[in-house]
Amino acid sequence: MFAPNQADVRRFFCGAYNKHHANQPLEAIETLAAQWMDLHPEYAGDFSDEAAALAKLEGGTAEAAQHGENPFLHLSMHLSVSEQCSIDQPPGIRQAVELLAAKQGDLHAAHHMVMDCLGRMVWESQRSGRPPDGQAYIDHVRRLATAD
Repeated sequence: MFAPNQADVRRFFCGAYNKHHANQPLEAIETLAAQWMDLHPEYAGDFSDEAAALAKLEGGTAEAAQHGENPFLHLSMHLSVSEQCSIDQPPGIRQAVELLAAKQGDLHAAHHMVMDCLGRMVWESQRSGRPPDGQAYIDHVRRLATAD
């Protein structure tokens, strides 16, 4: 099992960003990352300078650990939701996200809503010391998709 640290994550996103903008060949996961990064031009400066991104970690000035304030965490969550949907794990997440995207008329907006649900599930798991509750996560996404 691969468990990247914060520096590895930053290197990955910066490398994918720079390869994408230099029109170099990308691995499949880098292509997916580049697609999400293109939807977040506000983070271009963070992704274009690997040395600065790594220096923020070393200097103790890393962005707040909320997906809206840390571009690397934010993009990691986009990739997590994409991967969950691609393998339908937890079972039912693909359909729930598709329903929410249809309701929103925008996959990107739906992803942001799902990311809030994902963050909540992880937080509750950490707080309780129990495994993540995948069914509660899917139920939350479905409620968003079916709410009036």
